[in-house]
Amino acid sequence: MTKSLSYLAAGAVAGVILAGVSEGALQAAAAISADQLTLFSDVFNKVRDNYAEKPDDDKLIKGAIDGMLASLDPHSTYFDPKALDEFQTSMKGEEFGGLGLEVMMEEGLVKVVSPIDETPAARAGLMSGDLVTRIDDTPVKGLTLKEAVDKMRGPAKSSVKLTVERGTNKDLKEYTIVREIIHVQSVRSHVEDGDIGYIRITQFNQEAYDGVRKAFDHFRSDPGASKLKGYILDLRNNPGGLLNQAVEITNSFVDSGPIVSTRGRNADQEQHYSARPGVNLSQGKPLVVLINGGSASASEIVSGALQDLKRGTLIGTRSFGKGSVQTILPLGENGALKLTTARYYTPSGRSIQAKGIDPDIPVIENIPDDLKGKVSSLGEASLFGHLKNGTDEEKGSDAYVPPEKDKDTQLQAAINLLHGAKPETLKSPPPAVSSQ
Repeated sequence: MTKSLSYLAAGAVAGVILAGVSEGALQAAAAISADQLTLFSDVFNKVRDNYAEKPDDDKLIKGAIDGMLASLDPHSTYFDPKALDEFQTSMKGEEFGGLGLEVMMEEGLVKVVSPIDETPAARAGLMSGDLVTRIDDTPVKGLTLKEAVDKMRGPAKSSVKLTVERGTNKDLKEYTIVREIIHVQSVRSHVEDGDIGYIRITQFNQEAYDGVRKAFDHFRSDPGASKLKGYILDLRNNPGGLLNQAVEITNSFVDSGPIVSTRGRNADQEQHYSARPGVNLSQGKPLVVLINGGSASASEIVSGALQDLKRGTLIGTRSFGKGSVQTILPLGENGALKLTTARYYTPSGRSIQAKGIDPDIPVIENIPDDLKGKVSSLGEASLFGHLKNGTDEEKGSDAYVPPEKDKDTQLQAAINLLHGAKPETLKSPPPAVSSQ
């Protein structure tokens, strides 16, 4: 079944379909026993009537909702109207005052999924996998994700102090960062080495496909089709975004074939997305896709499809492993639920949930000594309450990208492959196994 969707996403932080509540969901709600609803009502009333201080009814209900969703998986959450508006703003690529971080909640702390390129957070040195423990003088433990994000956002030119825990040794670092107006430029492109079209996508927001299309337009004149050796699509540390953008961008490299399918508990959640003829903009030029432990969800949809369709060669390290789709269920003036409703599958039928995508050519970056053990993304499989995927789950991988181009081993491997190097000469040696 194929549906027309106004918002469909599969991001590490936000993955969404805007939809109404189905008839099946209403029937399920009606089937809840009166005893269960009576129990909730009894607990609510006893708390309200007997707690040491008079509680706020709205906070009690919000806490009950948050607790219910927290018992499901890490990606299901409640958006009050303000949070919903902020989420939609980020997906539209609109401006907001903040630091430039993609974050999620992990065991009561704010986890950095990825700093966004060329933002205050990236320039300050925050990294994928960092855990924010304090915001100014407020401990993050006890805050909801929305409350923590609200504290990090603020007027441009104002500052905020973040205390960050990094690596397995839990080294503490403090960053004082000046907020800026953040406009997420989701696509950056340039000509690499005079004959390679380099496209970096930082987020699959509503502007992503247009950015890719403009990059192709530029490459047709510079360096020109006759000189162009191929493309590098850099999806490293891209936390995901809108699925329809992932589908369109994949289609810009292929002429036909399935791209992704989704399957949920209900029949109406099964959908199939395939390439449309006449949309391929790449003129069949060779393609290399860069991925790492920070490449999640929509990034994995694109890289998994291009790998299955034999259209691109994947270089880097294993991706994050977020293989679920979230649906935005509107609640009228009360906001919306972002609820995990389905899993997605690559064209060959692979579920990457808690497994990730393995590159065709594994290439490991040379991590500076002071960062070793501190820049690894443990991936979806490490998240408390994640959807299980059998017994062969895999942890994530390093999510480090050197700021200097000449030290970027994965980028250099992609350039060398497009210039004719043999794949076996580019692979990193397997890590040494220590003996006792």
